[in-house]
Amino acid sequence: MKILVTGANGYIGQRLIPALLQEQHQLYCCVRNRQRFDNLQPGMEVIEADFLSETAIVFPQDIDVAYYLIHSMSSGKSFEELEARSAKNFVTAIETTNCKQVIYLTGIVNDEQLSKHLSSRLHVEKILAAGKVPLTALRAGIIVGSGSASFEIIRDLVEKLPVMIAPKWLKSLCQPIAIRNVIQFLTGVIMRPDCLDTNFDIYGPDTLNYKQMLEGFAEVRKLKRKIFIVPVMTPKLSSYWLYFVTSTSYALASNLVDSMKINVVGRPNDLAEKLGISLLPYKSAVELAFEKIDQQMVLSSWKDAFISSNSSIDFRKYVEVPTHGCFRDQQWREITGSPEKVLENIWSIGGQRGWYYATRLWKVRGLMDKFAGGVGLRRGRTHNSMIEAGDALDFWRVLIADKKNKRLLLFAEMKLPGEAWLEFRIMKRHQKLQLRQTATFRPKGLWGRLYWISMLPFHYFIFKGMIKNITKTT
Repeated sequence: MKILVTGANGYIGQRLIPALLQEQHQLYCCVRNRQRFDNLQPGMEVIEADFLSETAIVFPQDIDVAYYLIHSMSSGKSFEELEARSAKNFVTAIETTNCKQVIYLTGIVNDEQLSKHLSSRLHVEKILAAGKVPLTALRAGIIVGSGSASFEIIRDLVEKLPVMIAPKWLKSLCQPIAIRNVIQFLTGVIMRPDCLDTNFDIYGPDTLNYKQMLEGFAEVRKLKRKIFIVPVMTPKLSSYWLYFVTSTSYALASNLVDSMKINVVGRPNDLAEKLGISLLPYKSAVELAFEKIDQQMVLSSWKDAFISSNSSIDFRKYVEVPTHGCFRDQQWREITGSPEKVLENIWSIGGQRGWYYATRLWKVRGLMDKFAGGVGLRRGRTHNSMIEAGDALDFWRVLIADKKNKRLLLFAEMKLPGEAWLEFRIMKRHQKLQLRQTATFRPKGLWGRLYWISMLPFHYFIFKGMIKNITKTT
């Protein structure tokens, strides 16, 4: 079949695509920016489309099935409006094709009082269902898998806090489901007559509260943890608690807390039995996730899908580094050893490896960023040595990761009175192979200029020490 996958470079999209290719489907991968999607394989074509734009979207006529995997959970107060507009534009475009089924992954919405996030998901489902193409809506609860937002947040809490003073929403019930099972449901319902024009709740075999999920996670990790629930923590305090302890942005933390206050328990159905799906218990899903992490086989992460960013910036506009009105710190250093090793060092920067020089100061800067409402350093990176355009890298976003031309370009997502780029490039200079390291800052107003001047003493020895250590090959 010919299948359209929207949100193809998102967390679910990157997990779904290999499963569809394995079943010999031909895929149209729909992304906002094709530069962020460079893992093309036989049987795949890329379509660039912005569902929030006023420009008409054109899909191929011969689509059989389309997946709608677009969400805007951390886009601030207007995310409901953005999600509705995106869905309407998708419906307009898909109705011009021969598509026979739309499959939508959404959230379980059985509680009487829904959060804004879940209300928005339900509204999107109604928009899709009102279209001419039959809809299959799969409503999931907490998704457990390496790189998922829920998994990484629970991991941060359990691994960093021996004792937790937690809010009362930890008593709310949910039915976590393994990412492997989610993908099986998404592929299993393709063109099944009994799945058209209907919706199903999909969930794992365990009904747990969030406290039990934290305790179960700690048990799998062989960690002893104490959790005390207090009734006095307001939703705002709870959001700040998640924001400062975990790698999430405040906007996402706020929406998560809003959703976690209600029970997310599915309606009984026999869909798993019909599709021959063996549902994984919660602890087994956690164990499987860590197997993937240990093997460096994490296919996708919520952090790389821009959901962890505090910004709605279109990063395509920042691929060209400006020169006018900017401050620059440029360092050159000759490569006397293996250039491949230097390139490997560049591609491993951040995360567990750190920043090669004064890493503690980088951590302090990350903490300052958190207190200022930024993303901080806790996002880390998805892989220790692999990196692609669009990936999150501590408080940077990867704009260009061109290993062939030996160039890495980062854009700052930290809170700044301006805009910042950091570039590494191996190139010939004076007939010698050298590493050029360039920090560029475009200030906004007087505060931006004062910020750069105040940081000059730190830049001098930090950037100098960094390039020196990156070029070490022994």
